[in-house]
Amino acid sequence: MKTMQILFIAFLIVPFVEIYVLLQVGGLIGAFPTILLVVFTAVLGAWLLRRQGFATWQRFQSALAQGEIPAYEMIEGPILLVGGALLLTPGFFTDLLGFACLIPTLRRKIAQYIIEHHLLQSQVGSVFQQARNSQTIIEGEYNKQD
Repeated sequence: MKTMQILFIAFLIVPFVEIYVLLQVGGLIGAFPTILLVVFTAVLGAWLLRRQGFATWQRFQSALAQGEIPAYEMIEGPILLVGGALLLTPGFFTDLLGFACLIPTLRRKIAQYIIEHHLLQSQVGSVFQQARNSQTIIEGEYNKQD
């Protein structure tokens, strides 16, 4: 299945799962405690995201200072970003997925999977090198006029 198809299905299914779980929890503990619990998980998630993001940033800088390529940290950053977005989305299912993104060992395993399976492709060279290597050459002259 293509990535866009998976995302489309996820965007269709996740809201229904969220509504179902919120209704079930609200039926068990009541509406006001459910709202407080959703707000509490968002605040806790933001606090944890800040701590994990800062720790990842420190590891990133440390690897650069030692002359190493911070590959894991470069992949963990977007994972943390997705986790933070999921935690700020109201609901328990997205909070569960967001908290899973904040667990360092799980995040490292996801980054390792992405690196080992070459799910990200790098492009060697910059735009200027590509332009220089292209076959289109435009020659011309110019005169500066006052």
